[in-house]
Amino acid sequence: MKAAWYDQQGSARAVLTVGEMADPQPQAGEVRIRLRASGINPGDVKKRQNAFGYGMPFARIIPHSDGAGVIDAVGEGVAEDRIGQRVWCYGAQTYRPFGTAAEFTVVPSEQAVPLPAGVSFEQGACLGIPAITAHRAVHVAGAVAGKVVLVQGGAGAVGATAVQLAHRAGARVIATVRSEREKEMAARMNADEAVLTGENLAERIQAFAPGGVDHIVEVAFGANIHTDVDVLAQGGSIAVYASDTSTPQIPFWLLVFGNARLYFVGSDDVPAAAKQEAARAVNQAFAAGWPGLEIAARFSLDEVARAHEDVEGAGRAGRVVIAI
Repeated sequence: MKAAWYDQQGSARAVLTVGEMADPQPQAGEVRIRLRASGINPGDVKKRQNAFGYGMPFARIIPHSDGAGVIDAVGEGVAEDRIGQRVWCYGAQTYRPFGTAAEFTVVPSEQAVPLPAGVSFEQGACLGIPAITAHRAVHVAGAVAGKVVLVQGGAGAVGATAVQLAHRAGARVIATVRSEREKEMAARMNADEAVLTGENLAERIQAFAPGGVDHIVEVAFGANIHTDVDVLAQGGSIAVYASDTSTPQIPFWLLVFGNARLYFVGSDDVPAAAKQEAARAVNQAFAAGWPGLEIAARFSLDEVARAHEDVEGAGRAGRVVIAI
């Protein structure tokens, strides 16, 4: 099969190789997917850069955890009627060496989710990490029906999905965004209010939630924690999945006096049952008419280094996908 891989970490152009590898074969409980699209997440880029300092967990890595395509082979214990099924997958490169930047990938059967009719392979390739992260971040502190949920960064992949899922769960959703265009994007995701970041952000959020925000989905913990504390209701909760700094300072006593609850969400280690619930919720959103995430750029597999650089340098919303 044709695949992209790296044998050492570093810059995209220095370490990413495109070439031929043996086709993978599904083991017991697994399916093989003939991929049509591969989605690139910031975490895929950071793993290749060694931004987390974990080094190379495997001697060779095919990057990207998310993808979509058609099941063409199954392992022992998997029903053969799965062959031919259109699917989107998650976790292909989570504690596994070979992800979706290739013509084929192999994943446990439960991680290959039926792709709803009418949803493109490219859209399917955008779902895994954003969907799991967003769903967990929205629901980790409990039910949000009838509550006010603030989504910081409501036009990003995780943020936009969180806005949609919180809306579908019955919350009143406020999203923060960086531009008028992102305001429109948040509105398409069914945000009740979209607030531009900038001066007096807390006061402008409080205008829409005078009783305080019950739950916050947070993308930039270090930069936003003071705003979060200012708007959080007594006993409220924050689910953080990313930070602008690895060692953020927090207003400890204000969090204590507010009886705040703080949750950290890492998509790789979300419980399996929660991942499956996230997959169901996203497919239900599509069935109800959700348009999915905006795709900002498309590349071929031969252009994988350029695609990684696009993710690294992107200052705009929208997903980057590889067409296989």
